[in-house]
Amino acid sequence: MFSPETLQFLTDLKANNDRDWFTANRARYEAHVLAPSRSFIAELSDRLGAALGRPVEGRLYRLNRDLRFSKDKTPYNAHVHIGFAEGGPAIWMVGFEPGRLSLGYGAFAFPPAVLTRWRTAVVGPSGEGVAEVLEGLADQGLRLSEPELKRVPAPYPADHPRATLLRHKSLSVWEDQLPMESVYGAPAAERIAKALTVFAPLRDWMTTRL
Repeated sequence: MFSPETLQFLTDLKANNDRDWFTANRARYEAHVLAPSRSFIAELSDRLGAALGRPVEGRLYRLNRDLRFSKDKTPYNAHVHIGFAEGGPAIWMVGFEPGRLSLGYGAFAFPPAVLTRWRTAVVGPSGEGVAEVLEGLADQGLRLSEPELKRVPAPYPADHPRATLLRHKSLSVWEDQLPMESVYGAPAAERIAKALTVFAPLRDWMTTRL
């Protein structure tokens, strides 16, 4: 599993973000990032799937950055981002970099049909339910993604009681308070699976309503 050597590699990559350095240090990447990522994904996918009674698939996001529209031409991401999906628009997320570990649940962008269902649910009887879920998560210190729209979309009134939720075109909630050591060693998948249960109320709402 992950270790302090994983974070040291990411620290060094951030300071030496070029292809020549990476080529010379590829063995470190494979030993301390790629191999533990594969083990972590396999075990956590199994744990989540067993808890839910349905398959869960994990994915390690690309090391190489998409440089097509970026002014920053450094070629590599100096972080580890992993997503776990069970089908549907939302996923669990595990990400870390030197000095920060974040767990999350949600959807980075609602497809058009899901966005329509989101807005219908928010203004309907279940809207109060998701508002209460998000308030409860915020009370536990979790971070809610910011709405993308500055104004409430038509045809909803600007003074709708859930105006802020209507301004969202995606929704994710993040836990940023866990120590980095949570992803170290053989117990990492067990620790993270337990930590991800904090998102269960949101997962239940999104799974049934979207």
